[in-house]
Amino acid sequence: MHNLAFLVASHIKPWRVSTNEERLSGSNGLLLSPHVDKLFDRGWISFSDEGEILIAKQAVAIAKAWGIDERITVGEFNLKQRLFLEYHRQKIYKG
Repeated sequence: MHNLAFLVASHIKPWRVSTNEERLSGSNGLLLSPHVDKLFDRGWISFSDEGEILIAKQAVAIAKAWGIDERITVGEFNLKQRLFLEYHRQKIYKG
């Protein structure tokens, strides 16, 4: 069993560039561990629509050191989440 108290609520499309509606949308959020959240917020990792982790070349070594398996799949995202993830991949992700 996982303890959700150790996870961080992260916006997919950053708060600063989101509309009020996007900020409050449950589809614009992910629960991530703090170290994964840091990599996600800074664009070193992202996720495909199918839930595969995407790791920028510059972050492969740190992801490995932090125990982030590049073969991990978190499950498919719904249509609304995919729209936010598309923004993340195009505007934030460094891959």
